[in-house]
Amino acid sequence: MDKQKALTFVKEKLTNGRFTHTIGVMETAVRLAEKYGADVKKAELAAIFHDVAKCMPIKELKSIMEDNKLSLNLLKYNKELWHAPVGAFLTEHEYGIDDQEILQAITYHTSGHEDMNLLDKVIYVADYIEPNRSFLGVEQARELANQDLDQALLFALKNTITFLINKEQTVYPLTVKTYNSILKQVKSQGE
Repeated sequence: MDKQKALTFVKEKLTNGRFTHTIGVMETAVRLAEKYGADVKKAELAAIFHDVAKCMPIKELKSIMEDNKLSLNLLKYNKELWHAPVGAFLTEHEYGIDDQEILQAITYHTSGHEDMNLLDKVIYVADYIEPNRSFLGVEQARELANQDLDQALLFALKNTITFLINKEQTVYPLTVKTYNSILKQVKSQGE
């Protein structure tokens, strides 16, 4: 699927603000993919579709997850995570993109997973640092992303977990496992 067609599909599903975010993620993902050697076309498509389900009503997200047995354990955790597996499902079943690497990057762009590949990391970090984001630490994350993708990912995971803990919200266990996995990778690279 070409970029313009994908953007047209996604624009219909998102608010203007969310579409602006998606453009920022797409541009950032392409830049990171070029810098770190990921497939640029896959990064572009994964970024375009990463939030395709973000603006759907919670009841609809839950129904799609239950009806299609998508990451049912997520239903016990923050609803902000639900759009990721639903987005991957819609990307495949409504928009015909069946590339498993793209679908995996969309599925895990909010939680991460223990065996993240380069595309997964690019999409996760691009979503975190895109130019429209404004929060304490985002500039540091952007600087890290320009130097070392794994360090940027580790920073993003740590900040996300800390944010949730400080707000007394549950932390999805897979996110903690992802943090531990990336921390081990970063430490082994430094040895």
